[in-house]
Amino acid sequence: MARKLKIAVSGLNAIDSPGPGVAVARGLKEAKSFDSSIIGLSYESLEPGIYLHDLIHKSYQIPYPSVGTETLLERIKYIHSIENIDVIIPNFDAELYSFMKLTSELAAMGINTFLPTIEQFEERHKINLNTFGEKYDIKVPKSKAIMDAGEIYSLHEEFAYPLVVKGKYYDAYIAHNPQQAATFFYKISSKWGLPIIIQQFIKGNEYNVTGLGDGNGNMIAAVPMRKQYITDKGKAWGGISINDEKMLELTQHFLSSTKWRGPFELELMKDAEGDFYLMEINPRMPAWIYLAVGVGQNIPEAIVNLALGEDVKAFKTFLTSKMFIRYSWDMIVDIKEFEQIASYGEL
Repeated sequence: MARKLKIAVSGLNAIDSPGPGVAVARGLKEAKSFDSSIIGLSYESLEPGIYLHDLIHKSYQIPYPSVGTETLLERIKYIHSIENIDVIIPNFDAELYSFMKLTSELAAMGINTFLPTIEQFEERHKINLNTFGEKYDIKVPKSKAIMDAGEIYSLHEEFAYPLVVKGKYYDAYIAHNPQQAATFFYKISSKWGLPIIIQQFIKGNEYNVTGLGDGNGNMIAAVPMRKQYITDKGKAWGGISINDEKMLELTQHFLSSTKWRGPFELELMKDAEGDFYLMEINPRMPAWIYLAVGVGQNIPEAIVNLALGEDVKAFKTFLTSKMFIRYSWDMIVDIKEFEQIASYGEL
């Protein structure tokens, strides 16, 4: 009989820039090495994953990362006292730092995680991308962090238009002139704060790799994907699995060089010469992680087993030419369920 595990998962939103939580839960439900009961961790009462009762056993609201780690720890202690959680998988960049800081406290409670180290998390930040590329011999676009919109009007001395304006956590826009860059500066900073990252625009095709490193330089999983349909926010709404040796070699180089621990997503741009530029490193699973599950690499399942201290064999193959196509659909839920989570923080 398969083991029974309680696994807490965040990222249950499903807006036009969806979180990975629902896709992660689907992967966990298809795991062969254990049976899982999924505990949802939500920030808002309207996150659709809360109401997907065939996937999520029970949901609890948790405090925003800005509140601080002590408040989060107290909330997790309360949830753990009821659910007896075995593993937590956080799925948002903005919350990862809090969970990484609490790793020891969570472990003392019997809650396991498999996350990057704080040092790894810090050095792959967008504001550190130039230094990261130099340190690990990886091609990256030129970038610069700015704190004031006034700096935009001297960018022409270092960058050619168009250029990319990025938030420190999320959002990216292509600006064709200083006026557009200023508009995007205010739009992103009002939502995600400062600094804002200015990045060289690389013309080419967008690719991604999602994978898993064991913390010792080994590649447990890696699935490359070419974006087929992209939203106005640059998010993949459709993609196809591909077997690209250059992408896999770059991924192995990234892992062996950094000794990355945990899941990741590499955002890449392939230019006209066929060279790949590393645009971003996301320190968690992407929203399209179910494509990896569907082509034979169940990364959510592997994360759980690594978190529990088990030996996990590296995936050697995956199916190519398989597409994911995201879609929206309407759930009908009782207003009492919304009132329950909104008023009591549990459903």
